Amino acid sequence: MNEIEAYLLEHEPQAIETLLAFCAIASVSTDPAFGAGIALAAKFAADQLTAAGFPTVEIIPTGGHPCVLAEWCDTPGAPAVLVYGHYDVQPPDPLDKWHSPPFQPEIRDGKIFARGVSDDKGPLMIPILVAAAYKEVHGALPLNVKVLIEGEEESGSPHFALTVARLKDRLACDLVISADGAMWRADLPSVTVASRGLAAMEVTVHGAAKDLHSGRHGGTAPNPIRALAHMLASLHDANGHVIVAGFADAATPPDPAIAAAIASVGYDAGSYFDDIGANRPDPLPAGDALLTRQWLLPTLEFNGISGGYAGKGTKTVIPAEASVKITCRLVAGQVPSDVIAAISRHLDARLPPGYRMEISARDPGTVAFSLDPALPALAIAEDILTDVLGAKPLRVAMGATIPIGEVFAKHLNVGTIFFSFSTSDEDYHAPNEHFRLSSFRTGQIAWARLFDRLAQR
Repeated sequence: MNEIEAYLLEHEPQAIETLLAFCAIASVSTDPAFGAGIALAAKFAADQLTAAGFPTVEIIPTGGHPCVLAEWCDTPGAPAVLVYGHYDVQPPDPLDKWHSPPFQPEIRDGKIFARGVSDDKGPLMIPILVAAAYKEVHGALPLNVKVLIEGEEESGSPHFALTVARLKDRLACDLVISADGAMWRADLPSVTVASRGLAAMEVTVHGAAKDLHSGRHGGTAPNPIRALAHMLASLHDANGHVIVAGFADAATPPDPAIAAAIASVGYDAGSYFDDIGANRPDPLPAGDALLTRQWLLPTLEFNGISGGYAGKGTKTVIPAEASVKITCRLVAGQVPSDVIAAISRHLDARLPPGYRMEISARDPGTVAFSLDPALPALAIAEDILTDVLGAKPLRVAMGATIPIGEVFAKHLNVGTIFFSFSTSDEDYHAPNEHFRLSSFRTGQIAWARLFDRLAQR
């Protein structure tokens, strides 16, 4: 154990208190009611970076929620890395499912429970704490470090790409290291080398000009809920596969290394359905087939449907309109706008007579991300994870979407490695989100070794 690692372990109680304070800030980016929490969280992150020794720390306006940018680049000849994370969090709903208040962090069973602790405040604090340790022990970092902390990751990053493009000269670096992301399982080290893209849309079907009495008009007036349900049912086959013409025509084959990783882990499909509280299907799919669908195939999911009366009791009404929110996870080769167009054509062809339809895309969407498997920093990260976690990590894909890889590749022309110590079982985006204290500790050791190894390149 070197001096940096000893310092980190000695100051672990203070580090935990700092993380608890960070998680007590309700920085929900999707809800304007939490605007004060956004401002507090940005300032908290900036203050921690200043205390860690970064000589330049700024809160950067973006047109939406601000970013925090820090620079500590006074090591001539050493590589420059850009550390990415985000201070915003998901909404805490449903509140009645939490065992403790989401913004009153609580430690139980070796875990911190709070909204945002796993995604991404715990993992984000780790490299900041490591920088602070270098300041106290050596007075300097072993390499040049920049930090960019986003405030809109949980609301689609609408201003992030433009902000990176505007700041590309200040953000210039040799490598991006993301503190956001997650390992696949707590008992199996992994490093994410690919993630799916995203296309989002909303479809509204209109019938009559106003809600109608279902007795007076039932059987004759157009019912948008019935029409929309029929249209949505046509998007998938009986096994849940998307059957929209042109939906996946541009998809390219996945990296064979990821397929090999899927085959090697012996994934238990039955436990998956048990863990999510769903009945096991019969027949039960093979584990590798299930993982392939989660990681490597595009999806089309209904995220919410609305129309008519949804309160308690009965209201005898034929609604004037019905809507659905749809998101698609995309694989390499798919273009978000083309996917939206294919779905729109499919639905338009199945719109019954007497109805009108509106389709809107939420934003331009995100293409899928993949990392160059020959990137030297990837091998370094894998070596470090092997040392600190005791097993060689698998190279895995992520079914979710993290748009930063594509943004940094486009505007900074560099690769991004994901070095997060969250794991996918920590209920981020769900009630009772938590982060293991053991991961908080191990992550600090790993980040310190990563800085040292990258400085030697």
